[in-house]
Amino acid sequence: MNGVSAVIDSLGRSVLRYVEEMGKILLFFISVLSWTIRPPLKLRNIIKQMEFVGVKSIFVVVLTGTFTGMVMALQGYYGFRMFSAESMVGSIVALGMTRELGPVLTSLMVTARAGSAMAAELGTMRVTEQIDALYVMAANPVKHLVVPRVVAGVVMLPVLTVVADFVGILGGYFVGVILLNINSGIFVKNICRYVDLDDIFNGLIKAAVFGLILSLVGCYKGFNTTGGAEGVGKATTEAVVLASVTILISDYFLTAIMF
Repeated sequence: MNGVSAVIDSLGRSVLRYVEEMGKILLFFISVLSWTIRPPLKLRNIIKQMEFVGVKSIFVVVLTGTFTGMVMALQGYYGFRMFSAESMVGSIVALGMTRELGPVLTSLMVTARAGSAMAAELGTMRVTEQIDALYVMAANPVKHLVVPRVVAGVVMLPVLTVVADFVGILGGYFVGVILLNINSGIFVKNICRYVDLDDIFNGLIKAAVFGLILSLVGCYKGFNTTGGAEGVGKATTEAVVLASVTILISDYFLTAIMF
């Protein structure tokens, strides 16, 4: 019984820490939102961060999306072949990419690449007192450092998701039509029949929310880093883990609401 109690106690403490962390991030988000709507708009900083989050993530997003679509087509073909329904492979690949796998996998890849970099950059600036120097110069660091990164995350994740959806469906077409000899007309026709614009738009809404989560968590962890170089590494790791877990949890609730 003591062992069970210890496990339950440990689990409860972990849940409480997670909820407390979410509360702090929510307060941080309110601060970011208040500074976002205040002029002037740091357009140059925003464009720079959009390039970092979006353009420099294209390769990993294309690679992930393509092979995800190919695997879905391969697995779907072997599953549907048992029911002589191979023609449904195209619609399953398209629905899976637009509704779920496109936004989720894109956000996880960008979290690993860009979210971790946000935490590391801001963490380094915190431990080297560059953020404190901004306060001394009467320049709010949230306005100058956090807002451009959050705006870039919200704007660029839907764009990257569109890319992932497209190359995923293209990869599914390659495997289904070229390699497995499914009729190309039926493959495309079923995509057009079963995939609605709502599926695409809802997936893009998810991507925008995930972009907000990963950029906000990355900036929050970096902004509140302590402990020198070791603290920067710890904050970076925590940012990736916390953002990834929050994305997966929020994906369930968004799916329950939208679909």
